[in-house]
Order: sequence, then structure tokens, then C-alpha cells
Amino acid sequence: MSQQKPIISTSFSYETLEETLDVKPKEAHLHIGIPKETAFQENRIALTPEAVGVLVSNGHNVVIEHNAGEATHYADKEYSEAGARIVFDKAEVFRAPLLVKSAPVVDEDIPLLQMNQILISPIHLSAMKAELLEKMMEKRITAISFENLKDDSGSYPIVRSMSEIAGSAVMLIAGQYLGSANHGKGVLLGGISGIPPTKVIIIGAGIVGEFAARAALALGASVKVFDNSVYRLKRLQNNIGQRMWTSVIEPRILSKQLKTCEVAVGALSSQSGRTAVVVSEEMVSNMRSGSVIIDVSIDRGGCFETSEITTHEHPIFMKYGVIHYCVPNIPSGFARTASQAVSNVLMPLILEAADEGGFENLVWHKVHLRSGIYLFKGALTNFHLSQRFDLKYTDLNLLIASQR
Repeated sequence: MSQQKPIISTSFSYETLEETLDVKPKEAHLHIGIPKETAFQENRIALTPEAVGVLVSNGHNVVIEHNAGEATHYADKEYSEAGARIVFDKAEVFRAPLLVKSAPVVDEDIPLLQMNQILISPIHLSAMKAELLEKMMEKRITAISFENLKDDSGSYPIVRSMSEIAGSAVMLIAGQYLGSANHGKGVLLGGISGIPPTKVIIIGAGIVGEFAARAALALGASVKVFDNSVYRLKRLQNNIGQRMWTSVIEPRILSKQLKTCEVAVGALSSQSGRTAVVVSEEMVSNMRSGSVIIDVSIDRGGCFETSEITTHEHPIFMKYGVIHYCVPNIPSGFARTASQAVSNVLMPLILEAADEGGFENLVWHKVHLRSGIYLFKGALTNFHLSQRFDLKYTDLNLLIASQR
């Protein structure tokens, strides 16, 4: 039997077949809890009533503890009008699968945390303890830290906002302590006609330094900025848009400038660990009596040798006749503005997570968010923390890929 040849007809149409690459998951309805913060000096709240209103109108449930917004002057009534449910029992708030906090997890929170909960909060590396982490790992928690959250441009939006607040606030604080009311020298920060301008030294040309310089220049002060990164000094000049007196941190030049200044601001940042101490005790002892030191980098140890942590209630101490203001978490003193800034970042993030069907799916699509996650379903994914506490480190990218 002769083999039949295949018939090829010109009327066949060869079409490419569709292939399913990724199915968009169903939207998730999130259940969000906002507890009242008990941590030391924490006045902020992570979601404002306006943000809660947006979340509720998108079909999500929000539970908030009674008086959680008290320190920011947001009343329970504002939250309930926005659609949140007010509860008096902290444990009930902690039952929400997604917990949003404006202060780090403390020991009292641990028993209340649920298995497989998702937690969005800051993480204070200096206050973090190994046993806290281990207990969170046991409960298979996914934890996202504010400070390490990146946006599409690769910058850290919440840190940036907090730095802008701290930088702007620095000059207001300096003006307060130079004035006679607070037993200051009685000097007006800035300058008026016929009187030489007040001299402000800023150490560190990051965001805090830039906003401090901006505020000082606006008041009419003479500003000198020190930083070891010439790139950062250049960026500061470009952003402010005028020529400025800048220098690398060279002890002799720094010492000479500190002797004659009215205000010295420590705004050095450090990526890991403690800030470098660049102003020695001797340099401080040569400063003018009645001048003001504001050490913003006290959160990470401070960059003046004479700095010691103070509180919002007792913000200053004197040493060598110099007023030292060393309050950590300056933005908490401007809690409402700070809460709005945090809320502006978190609310769109939560909405986006819901659209993608939950945070696990969002992390799959949005690679830049991964830097913010330090625990993923109980696995420690932050290299610094694993090194510091000698705990097992898991690569988050591998974890996420293996779950697909």
C-alpha cells in the first residue's frame, strides 16, 4: 500500500497560540489592625483617618484600638466616621491578619502576635533583641520594616520624609534655644539689617543636612556644610540652587568653624552600625558659651563626643556652657505631619497588595519591596540581623521563587 502524502493546502492559516504567562490573582479583602502604641516617646500613627477612609471604601476592614490616634490629635470619632471599627481590647486588634504599627515590636506584643501574621512597622536596630526575633520566627511572621522600604526609584520614601521633617525642625529647635525665653543667649536665628548673620554649621550633607540648610538660609543665617562625600556636597548645592560654603570633614577646619558658630547640627547618617564621632570633647569645650548643638544622628549614637540621649520632656543638657539637644526620633515631636507622611506611603502600598491578592503576590511582582522584608513566613531574610544575632539567614529571592 503506497504511503499517502500529507496534503498541504494553501487555505490553512497558521496562527500562534496564546500562552498563559501569569494569571492575575483575585483581589484580596484585607483585615487591618492598628494598635495604640505604648513604646517610649512614640506619638505617630501609621494610618491617618483619611487613609483609613480610602481603605474602607475599597472594601477592606480596619480595626483600631481606642485612643490610638490620641497623641496625633486624631480622635476615635474621626476614625469611626472613616469607617474603622474602634475596639477597647488590644488583643482583638492583634487578631487582624495584617498589623500596621508606628513603633517597633516590643516584648509585650509578642504573646499577642498571631501565627502567619503580616506586620508592617519600623525596626530599631539598636533596640532589637535576638529573643524577639526568634519568637516572631516561631510564629512564622512576615515582617516589613518602614525604614528599608524602597519605592520604584530605589529611594527610601519613609526615611526621606522623616529626614525632611527632622531637617526642617532642627532650625525651629535651634531658634527656640537661642532665644532668651529658654535661658538662651538671646540671639535671633538668622539676621537683620546691620547685624552679622547667625552662623550655622551642618555636619552631614544628606537629606537632613539639606533641609536644615534650606531652613537656615531661608531665615537669613550664614550656613557652612561639612561632609566627606563630595558627591553629596555637590548634590546639596544643586538641590538648593546656590553656591554654598562646603568642606570635607577635616578636623582643623571643623574645629575653627565650631569656635565661632551659634548653632552646630550633627546630621551624619550611617548605613550600618554607629555614626562616626567627628567632633571631639575638646572641640566642644572651645565653642562659644550659649551656642546650641543639635545632634540628629543620636538615633545611631551621635556624632559629637559630648552627646547623650535626652527625651522630649527633658530635651537639653549643658556641657562646657553649650546647650546640647539630643532627642532621638525628632519627627515624633511633630507627630501629625510625620503620621501623614508615613500614611501617604503605606496606604497606596496596602491597596496595591490587595489588588495583587495579598503581600506574597505583590512581593513577587515588585522586586524593590523585597529590601523592606526582614522576616518572610518565619524565615529571617535580613543579612545584618542574621549576622548580628547569629541566626540562620535565608535569601528572600530564593524563598519567593521556591514558593511559585
